[in-house]
Amino acid sequence: MIRLTTAQALVRWMAAQHIATDAGEVPFFAGVWAIFGHGNVAGVGEALAGAGDTLPTFRAHNEQGMAHAAIAFAKAHRRERAMACTTSIGPGATNMVTAAALAHVNRLPVLFLPGDVYASRRPDPVLQQIEDFGDGTVSANDCFRPVSRYFDRITRPEQILDAAPRAMAVLTDPVSAGPVTLALCQDVQAEAYDWPESFFARRLWRQRRPRPDEEELGALLDAIRAAERPLIVAGGGVLYSRAEAALAAFARTTGIPVAETQAGKSALAWDQPEALGAIGVTGTSAANRAAMTADLVIGIGTRLQDFTTGSRTLFGGTLFQVNVAPHDAAKHHAHAVVGDARAVIEALAAHLGDWQVQEAWREANAAAVTKWNAAVETAMAPGDALPSDAQVIGAVWRRAGDDTVVVSAAGGLPGELHKLWRAHRPGGYHVEYGFSCMGYEIAGGLGVKMADPSRDVVVMVGDGSYLMLNSELATSVMLGLKIIVVLLDNRGYGCINRLQQATGGLPFNNLLADTRHDMLPAIDFAAHARSLGAAAEKVASLAELDAALARAAASPISTVVVIDTDPVPTTQAGGHWWDVAVAEVSTHKDVLAARARYDDSRKGQVK
Repeated sequence: MIRLTTAQALVRWMAAQHIATDAGEVPFFAGVWAIFGHGNVAGVGEALAGAGDTLPTFRAHNEQGMAHAAIAFAKAHRRERAMACTTSIGPGATNMVTAAALAHVNRLPVLFLPGDVYASRRPDPVLQQIEDFGDGTVSANDCFRPVSRYFDRITRPEQILDAAPRAMAVLTDPVSAGPVTLALCQDVQAEAYDWPESFFARRLWRQRRPRPDEEELGALLDAIRAAERPLIVAGGGVLYSRAEAALAAFARTTGIPVAETQAGKSALAWDQPEALGAIGVTGTSAANRAAMTADLVIGIGTRLQDFTTGSRTLFGGTLFQVNVAPHDAAKHHAHAVVGDARAVIEALAAHLGDWQVQEAWREANAAAVTKWNAAVETAMAPGDALPSDAQVIGAVWRRAGDDTVVVSAAGGLPGELHKLWRAHRPGGYHVEYGFSCMGYEIAGGLGVKMADPSRDVVVMVGDGSYLMLNSELATSVMLGLKIIVVLLDNRGYGCINRLQQATGGLPFNNLLADTRHDMLPAIDFAAHARSLGAAAEKVASLAELDAALARAAASPISTVVVIDTDPVPTTQAGGHWWDVAVAEVSTHKDVLAARARYDDSRKGQVK
């Protein structure tokens, strides 16, 4: 037996967890992000201090930011590794709830270790404690329940013996992967217990690759052989399964074209002949044309978000869903093939042999791609006016190397990047568009850089997201993890301003100029970034941006480049309808006209 506090035992147990990957066996937990307070500093904090490099601790500046970094780290590692985040009770804990929701939506593993109230209740109400007048068992950490894949409140030391392995089972499972919350009562953290030595033995976990049911696989094989115009929609599950090489080979052999969701983008190199690019609301004209004319659509590793399906108006043919999660495989009345993406693709390849699509389908898609590539060049070409998001993306892409990872999240940039960014390598596109969370960008870029310091990381962020959460820029400087941030300043929430007007509304409360104000703020983003320790400059043109990106690449520290952009234009080529409900009654004729268009578009929705 070993006598340790609960916190010491948990930390030692975490350090003993390893996972088998294609590259070998590695520790599952790469470290712990920590912001200490009275609810965790004397318990978890003391334990982490004693762990040293066996489980390194990283200090952040914002609890939500550090959780975003941890989540981005897991995504960049294809869910094979994860990090933990610990906070005090109260605002420290609730600051992480948004990040927990983000991880839940995106199916990404992260371990939350918020401090909690006293299990003994001796000092109740302790500082920052939420008191429920009708339920003495409630604390602020109950906010984590609906956004955690597994939740437990530790009120006795020995509960860790059961809760910790359950947490790992969730974190490493391809179906249930997502956020786990172990709320640690602060008195229990410091309480000693005699632990069995076996609890701290090195444990090797393996990610499952469930093989498909023979009948489900057979149905899909029959559908492919009978199809004249099949299409594959590659989702994030392709990358998490490390199935990109298998998919690329399968597409080359069969000629079946591949479109990509936001999470699946970069599964194929952009210039592979079978690659049609992005699909859906923010899709390419080539991919969406194929989706509408395909007689067979095969989703692989996608949860069929509304942006992917054009709110259920895009897919015209029979739908098969290949997914490790039965919950996703059964969506939209699809024919389910439950199994690991790589295992299913390899099985399909083995059974189909030299089967290929009809030449007419290849030719039609090749012509559509050629037309789309011309539209991309037009959208990204420099001009003389205030640049659009697309033109800035073009400047960044032309300067980026093949190994560069572009990171973004909410606003108009994800849509433009989904259409326009051309990824050379798997993992080169990292855009959080499941929760579409403003403020993810810089912290996410830091997490991506932590996952693979050898790759250049370029974060593209709007002024709105930057103002919401920028503090982990200072953390990147502190840790020596250099990222390049391209800040597009359109002076407000340009994306939602466009949506507001597209639904018949007047410009209102989105662009700064359209808000209630006495004086518009003259925000100096470059000066602000420099105050956080980064290098920074503001440029006045795309030519200056190109030169600034070259200087940023040569800089030894994180660098921010600011450029003013036009909030109005967006790439008109490609795209598809999105279900955004318009007011059914209004005194404004433009709203009523938008409602009429909306009602007409809804007629094409699949029930």
